[in-house]
Amino acid sequence: MTTRVIIVDDQAMVRAGFAALLAAQSDIDVVGDAPDGVQGVELSRRVHPDVVLMDVRMPEMDGLEAARQLLDPPIGVTHRPKVLMLTTFDVDDYVYEALRAGASGFLLKDAPPADLISAVRIVAAGEALLAPSVTRRLIADFARQRPAPRKSRASLRLNGLTPRETEVLELIARGLSNQEIADALVLAEQTVKTHIGRVLAKLELRDRAQAVIFAYESGLVAPGGR
Repeated sequence: MTTRVIIVDDQAMVRAGFAALLAAQSDIDVVGDAPDGVQGVELSRRVHPDVVLMDVRMPEMDGLEAARQLLDPPIGVTHRPKVLMLTTFDVDDYVYEALRAGASGFLLKDAPPADLISAVRIVAAGEALLAPSVTRRLIADFARQRPAPRKSRASLRLNGLTPRETEVLELIARGLSNQEIADALVLAEQTVKTHIGRVLAKLELRDRAQAVIFAYESGLVAPGGR
């Protein structure tokens, strides 16, 4: 099955380079590109891509607002693509807001070509592109910039998890990979994957990225905590 992709970036060379790289893959079809968020949203609604590569900083409409419009469309618009943010680490807080809006992850714009191709495939498959090392960076920024969350409706939703599922969620939020979680809890990696699937289903979360954010906003993991 071919993955349909559009590229939204204000730099023409970036759009052309990414398009050439992705179009060379037999399972990826680049169906358009746009230089800003306004045109990106319009293009997405017209061609219905599976994945949108979205730059963070652009004129007219930035990537965060464009992601919000694509992932929370008005009544009557049913298409919701996966959104992969293209960024640098100097805008971590901005990317955090994009993940809250429902973006499936983020990728550094200077990442190796193989990483870009892999990222598109991962996101198209419904997974979050949030590698453990990236998760840890996101957590560090969260802890530095944000106060501890108050009790909220999100914290009440934790009551639906089993003790084991709660442990797994906490370890996800601390940036551990599936194998590291398996080692910490003395479980098989496949068992960890099963627990993660149940956590996401019970909390109505789309992916690992949203699980990290939920763990902090619910108070399960405190910023700066160990």
